[in-house]
Amino acid sequence: MTRSRPPVSSSPRTIHSCNFRSAGRLSNENVRTLTALHEKFALNVTNSLALFLGATLRVKLAALDQVSVAEYCGRTAATSYLVPCSLNVMENNLLLEMDIDLIFPVIDLLLGGAGTASEQVRELTEIDEEILQSVTALIVKELESTWRALNLSLTPSRCIKPAVISQVFSANEKLVLFIFEMSLAETNGCISMVLPTSFVGFLLRHLKAAQLKKTSSLRLLRGPTLRERILDCDFKVAADITQMRVLVKHLIDLKPGMILEMNAPVGKPGRLTVEDVEIFEALPVRNGTKKAAQISSRSQEPAGKRD
Repeated sequence: MTRSRPPVSSSPRTIHSCNFRSAGRLSNENVRTLTALHEKFALNVTNSLALFLGATLRVKLAALDQVSVAEYCGRTAATSYLVPCSLNVMENNLLLEMDIDLIFPVIDLLLGGAGTASEQVRELTEIDEEILQSVTALIVKELESTWRALNLSLTPSRCIKPAVISQVFSANEKLVLFIFEMSLAETNGCISMVLPTSFVGFLLRHLKAAQLKKTSSLRLLRGPTLRERILDCDFKVAADITQMRVLVKHLIDLKPGMILEMNAPVGKPGRLTVEDVEIFEALPVRNGTKKAAQISSRSQEPAGKRD
């Protein structure tokens, strides 16, 4: 007994070329999420730094890029102010970088000056680094607030040289680079934040989970029904007697203190109207010192429908 072979599919296979350099790249959706989040971070840093330095300045997100460790080391200036910060999750680090053009105006402001730029570029001293620690701590605090969904803490370290950047990140690590433009008086420069791609993925997952939790919690809240909303509305209610006739001469002779006879029996019910629509028949009564209407029966048909 021989077994029959399964039929071979005649449809051709679809083959696509693979670019391994694009592996791990951020999608457009993730880029939009990160951009929106860190634009708020830039606004918060602007307000905090302006209050702390006592000067007018502006920080805005200018670019978001993905680079390798080697590419980032190649583009980093030797005079940049680099501060690694350890993350209490995933045993990762991030790196804060400030252009030398911004450093000396910031130091001048902290020392009570006008924030003028230095004419000569020099290396930072230990005193300069200690002065800048307060600015770094402020930026780190705003970053923790921006990432509050992660409930993490950042610990800044001492300033490092560009030659030891490879000791902060793994050699094969992809980096996500956030570049913020900062304008201070007549000085412009950049503040950069460098994150490992693995941590950025961790951040995005927690942001999406927090958003889904927020959306689901909003769906569980039942909105008030139309009936419940109407209960808080105000309507004009009136109680009066219908089909009364009074002579014009009696109206002309009216004076304060006079009694006008309505020619209507006391026991005849009047009407209770809501927004000029007759709803019930009602008798005039007294409730303590208040005038009131005692409802007797419902009208056969609202006056509004008869019209």
